[in-house]
Amino acid sequence: MSEPDDRGVRPGRATWIAVAAAVAVVVFLIVLMVGFWSGLGDAGMSEGGWIALVLGVVATLALGIGLMALVFISNKRGYD
Repeated sequence: MSEPDDRGVRPGRATWIAVAAAVAVVVFLIVLMVGFWSGLGDAGMSEGGWIALVLGVVATLALGIGLMALVFISNKRGYD
């Protein structure tokens, strides 16, 4: 069974709109989270805490993206 060849196909306008909407939602949620966190009063975080939080989020996203990429590569090569 042959699969369609999608090499050289550029993303359409709908794809870019969906990506922009997703980025806008993420930015909005981050701003909202920072606002709520700052409004808690005595539950402040130091600069080291913020750095650790950002590094943890980035590492978690990298791990999730890497594992999903392996799933797609494995599927495309017929190992699944």
